[in-house]
Amino acid sequence: MTHNQRIGEFGETLAKNYLIKQGYQIIDANVKLSYQELDVVALKNDQIIFVEVKTRISQFYGSAENAFQFTKLERFRRGMEMYIGHKKLYTQEVRADLITIDIDQIQKTAKIKHYKDVV
Repeated sequence: MTHNQRIGEFGETLAKNYLIKQGYQIIDANVKLSYQELDVVALKNDQIIFVEVKTRISQFYGSAENAFQFTKLERFRRGMEMYIGHKKLYTQEVRADLITIDIDQIQKTAKIKHYKDVV
């Protein structure tokens, strides 16, 4: 596992823990569908929420929010559609969220932001 993969995995763990504390039920994680990947699939109030997680340990390339570009948004949307089709969830209400995590290694803190309904 590469350094970036370990950071991503750590961020996804933080995001799942955050979601659980907010009353979400995690129903799937790290789902690979063809060339698409969904980080977290959760359930809250009978709504399925697809969550993209972006984690950064440095501001050198910008904040975690800046990592969610238009091309990634399109892949995220396609991944959601594939998941819905594969699981036959056509009647379910769905939402797409983004969780960004900026980690400060010196202070050993993580700043988590949750953006709802990004697609």
